[in-house]
Amino acid sequence: MDQLDSINLESEDTFKPPTFFQMIFSQMIKDMKFVGMFVIIMGALNCLSIIGAIIGIPYIFIGMRIREAAEQFEIFKMTNDARAMRAGFELQAKYFKIIKILIIIGLVLMVLGIILFFALLIPFISTIYEYQHYGS
Repeated sequence: MDQLDSINLESEDTFKPPTFFQMIFSQMIKDMKFVGMFVIIMGALNCLSIIGAIIGIPYIFIGMRIREAAEQFEIFKMTNDARAMRAGFELQAKYFKIIKILIIIGLVLMVLGIILFFALLIPFISTIYEYQHYGS
C-alpha cells in the first residue's frame, strides 16, 4: 500500500490536446501525400501513350516531390528539426515551380488548339456554303 502513496500524480508530461495549428498541419501533410499519390497515378496513366508520356513523366516527378515534402514536414512535426522544415519547403517550392510550368504549357497548347480548331472550321463552313449555292 505504501507504493501507491508514493506515486506522483502531478506528472509534468500531462496530455495536451493538439492545437488548431497542429491539426491543420497534420491534415496538410495527409493532403499532400494524397495529392502526390494522385498525381503519380495520373502521370502513370498518361505514360500509357507515347504523346501522353511527354506530360506524364513530369507529373510523376512532381508527385514524388510533393510526397517527399510531406515526409519532411512529418519529420519536422515529430522532431521539431528546422532542417526538415526547410527541406520540406524547398521540395514544395520545386513542386510548385514544375506545376506552374506545366500549367503555362497546357494553357498555351489549349489556345493553339482553339486557334487550330477555328482555322480548320472556317474553311469547312465556307466549303459547305459554296456547295449549297453551287447547286442552285
